[in-house]
Amino acid sequence: MFDTQQPCYFINPGFRPCSGIVHQVLDPANQQPVGRYADGMPEDIQTVLAAVNQAQRMWRRVDAKSRARILHQLASAIESADLRRCAELMTCEMGKPYPEAMGELANCAPVFRYFAEMARDDAGKVAGTTQVGSFQYARYEPLGVSVHIMPFNFPVLLMCWTVAASLASGNGCIVKPAPATTLCTLEFMRCFAALPEGLIACLPGGAAVAQTLIESDQTHAVAFTGSVGAAKAVALAAAQRMKPAVIEAGGSDPMIISAHAPIDIAAAGAVTAAFHLSGQVCTSAERFYVVDAVHDAFVDALVTRTRALRVGHGLGKSEIGPLVSEAARAKVIRLVDDARAKGATVVTGGRIPPGLEAGWFYEPTVLTGVTDGMDIVREECFGPVASICRVANFDEAIARANDSPFGLGASIFTTSLDEAMEAADRLEAGMVWVNNPMIDNDALPFGGWKASGMGRELSRQGLDAFRRSKMVIIDHQPALQEWWYPYPDAWFHDGSGRT
Repeated sequence: MFDTQQPCYFINPGFRPCSGIVHQVLDPANQQPVGRYADGMPEDIQTVLAAVNQAQRMWRRVDAKSRARILHQLASAIESADLRRCAELMTCEMGKPYPEAMGELANCAPVFRYFAEMARDDAGKVAGTTQVGSFQYARYEPLGVSVHIMPFNFPVLLMCWTVAASLASGNGCIVKPAPATTLCTLEFMRCFAALPEGLIACLPGGAAVAQTLIESDQTHAVAFTGSVGAAKAVALAAAQRMKPAVIEAGGSDPMIISAHAPIDIAAAGAVTAAFHLSGQVCTSAERFYVVDAVHDAFVDALVTRTRALRVGHGLGKSEIGPLVSEAARAKVIRLVDDARAKGATVVTGGRIPPGLEAGWFYEPTVLTGVTDGMDIVREECFGPVASICRVANFDEAIARANDSPFGLGASIFTTSLDEAMEAADRLEAGMVWVNNPMIDNDALPFGGWKASGMGRELSRQGLDAFRRSKMVIIDHQPALQEWWYPYPDAWFHDGSGRT
């Protein structure tokens, strides 16, 4: 059993002691100790690299049907496991309300089933031949060993998104968990005991461990979710070694409330989109562009619902837990203070909740009078703040929503089919939601435009990120080809200037 007080790393099927620098994990809600982890040492990294590469050389030779069967067994192991301890650790490490932690874990098994069948079904393409007697096709092969650098907000589910695709493609996997959620990630790794020995590993640590893994000649692909700054560093390091990388770098998602929006439904959806996981979701709605005709009614409904939210420890009855760290809350405070100083109005929230000073809590906050010159519009807030911008009409809302360096997701509430279709066409984002924000689908690509990332997770595109294509030409009846050397004399230039 995984002991949260004994620093370790994981190579399936078990845990091994880790002797690097030890870090104490504190609950962000009350600063009470949760457990300890240690950074992977160079010798730990080499042990992991050797083990996963050795296992992958065998795994890549497993036929597609058998590979799918093993991944279905893994999915069944996840479904039958008692994951309550994992959910409790997640809540105590980063503040996520317990129902949301259990909900995250419930979505892990299906992604392994999806990619097990996708990889079995889609192994290549037979092309129309370019010459008689030639069989011409493309096939897909694994890249080798993939590195998965994970965020704190959905530490297990987002890991499963890319790990499932990579394993289904025939790769081995090394997971570098977020420091803030190392313990729950290690606890979940027990589910991977169903895989062939050594095929997956989890190695705790910070940026130095991630850099070593990316730069190693024994890794061959990278999946990263995190901040824009870190994403650029990861992408550059991978590119310098010609390694494919899937990068998800967050965003500052806009939500449009049109003149045709159903106000009560829009307000309920907006509260969830803005404040789910205390606003620490990559696809959180941060910038709200509300058409003047419905602005006041929407703000009133939004504020009423916001004030009904309960703030507290994630193991209690609360929708709003703490932010993950003091630095995360300090950024939110800075952005709200800047907006206030530049003329925005705090309608509700905008403070540390009384009685919860021990943790990194911040009240769910609604700002009105927000303008494009405020930092909170230009940066990713990643906290429980809804910034309301009044706009004259639908076209202005679209233009200002697009005026951002980010392009992960965007959403709109409207009952106008014209507006829904126009928004889907004109919004500059990798994902658009109409009347139901933040939904994902294993069979559809997840990812952003502009500074929000490159590459895609989930769907066929998510599978292709972890495999490479090979063109194969087979002439089963060898014959001399007329274009082979030497050329006939008649083909050469005769000196007359004619061709």
